Amino acid sequence: MSTDRVSVHGGWASRWVFILAATGSAVGLGSIWKFPYMVGVYGGGAFVLVFLACIALIGLPVMLAETLIGRRARQSPANALKVLALEAGHSARWSWGAFAGMITALLILSFYSVVGGWSLDYIIDMGRGDFQGVTADQVGAYFSAVTADPWRLTLWHTLFMLLSALVIAKGVVAGLERSLRVMMPLLFVMLLVLLGYSMTTGHFMQGLHFMFDFSLERLLDGLLPAMGHAFFSLSVGVGSIMIYGAYMPKHSSLAGTVVGVALLDTFVSLVAGMALFPIVFAAGLNPSEGPGLMFISLPFAFGNVAFGQLMGVVFFILVAIAAWSSAISLLEPMVAYLVERTKIRRGWVTFWLAFSCWFVGLGTVFSFNIWQQAKFFVNEGGVFHLYQWGAAGGLDFFGVIDFFTSRIMLPLGGLCFVVFAGWVMGREAVRDELSLRSPLLFALALFLMRYVAPVGILVVFAAQLWK
Repeated sequence: MSTDRVSVHGGWASRWVFILAATGSAVGLGSIWKFPYMVGVYGGGAFVLVFLACIALIGLPVMLAETLIGRRARQSPANALKVLALEAGHSARWSWGAFAGMITALLILSFYSVVGGWSLDYIIDMGRGDFQGVTADQVGAYFSAVTADPWRLTLWHTLFMLLSALVIAKGVVAGLERSLRVMMPLLFVMLLVLLGYSMTTGHFMQGLHFMFDFSLERLLDGLLPAMGHAFFSLSVGVGSIMIYGAYMPKHSSLAGTVVGVALLDTFVSLVAGMALFPIVFAAGLNPSEGPGLMFISLPFAFGNVAFGQLMGVVFFILVAIAAWSSAISLLEPMVAYLVERTKIRRGWVTFWLAFSCWFVGLGTVFSFNIWQQAKFFVNEGGVFHLYQWGAAGGLDFFGVIDFFTSRIMLPLGGLCFVVFAGWVMGREAVRDELSLRSPLLFALALFLMRYVAPVGILVVFAAQLWK
């Protein structure tokens, strides 16, 4: 039976706005650099094929589950699972899984804001010409100097968080929708500008070979990384896609729209690789050095190629927009939940949540400088220490937050959502929300949500823990 629920927060004007919003949530720093890097390292075209298969079998079912839960309930993730669980005759405790996902989103935002702040810093640095003609060692020393300055990092972290909070505070239509209508087309245009420039470097075909040469013998090498990245690349598991689904028009094709988002996210990732690797090759760099070198290898590359200063500014604006669009999707679920529960004005809720994330983010800022010696979960000679100052091993504050969110909470959140949609909501509710005309397609979607995706997520979870 169809529902007539209406979100108290408003809704998207069309399915295309949802596509922009969901793509903005999914396209982040990982899409701009990590995915292309993984393609090159794990077998080129073979990795792409495995990744696409994993998107279809794991990522898409979870995204479909999140979206249909959100649109069915028209509420924040925790309230959505509570309402739908009670409606189906199950325990309201299912909402705890969604609440944990929303907390996870805030923790991710706390360090995501710091890294997003770096991109803002580099826009200024690149525009001033600070990287023109420098050596790789000089760029490395420059980045070390940036991260060693807590005041500088705090400034950019604060600015990035304020930009994210400003969008959320204005609401769904005036804030999210209006900003995404500008941000996402701008992101696509800048990405295409970079792609066009990379075709003039003389190394475009070399970049294509690096990404797409088929290495069949390495197919199994990239299987687990492809599974993991397929799950994480669509921004599922924290409720961001669910709250965006709550704002989605009822008449829009849910399944077709979600497939469109997945294809657009993958397209952006592939184009990013085709745009960046020719520039890296033109500067004589090794593109397999790792995803963590975005603030070292690429500034050096832009500083040593023709028109590199201008293209470098374009690139870091692109990175900032990608990070910004992802950041607002991390803040929105908890803001929506607290507005529903407390009836406090959205502006005040956004301010206090953003301030909380900013405060926790200071731990990440200090992990690179004044707290650099603070280590957690240290195993020293077979003796385990929860915390030890100056230990050789262990994790810093940033490492702890990153490990807890990406390797534990994200897979568990995705598992909760896909199991809820597949087993708790009931066939008729899922059938009504999907509105698939073909019984075969509905059976396939339900099979993926009930069996294939949960097993895949458990494999990803185990692999992440034992990395």
